Amino acid sequence: EVQLVESGGGSVQTGGSLTLSCRDSEYPYFMAWFRQAPGKEREGAAAIFKDGSTKYANSVKGRFTISRDNADNTLYLQMTNLKPEDTAMYYCAADPRAAPAIQALSADRYKYWGQGTQVTVSS
Repeated sequence: EVQLVESGGGSVQTGGSLTLSCRDSEYPYFMAWFRQAPGKEREGAAAIFKDGSTKYANSVKGRFTISRDNADNTLYLQMTNLKPEDTAMYYCAADPRAAPAIQALSADRYKYWGQGTQVTVSS
């Protein structure tokens, strides 16, 4: 069974940076980062395809960068210029099957999920 394990969360001040990591037990997979704040629905933040192309939510575009280390089966999310509204539990997601690109930031598209890592941004 596929296992995804996130790490790298923590607390930072507005304008700070964090990098999240997700170790994937399988390769290759289509992968993405989602986040969920209290009282809000799970939101797709960034996705990466097997050819290396990426897709970002408008709320994080220009500040977050998703990348993948294929040799180590590790997914990364580099977050810069963090804002209080970025505070959320961040989840790694993966699926071995291709899907229309328009679904890349839709939670229902992904089969496997990590347990999440908390990111808190203070003013």
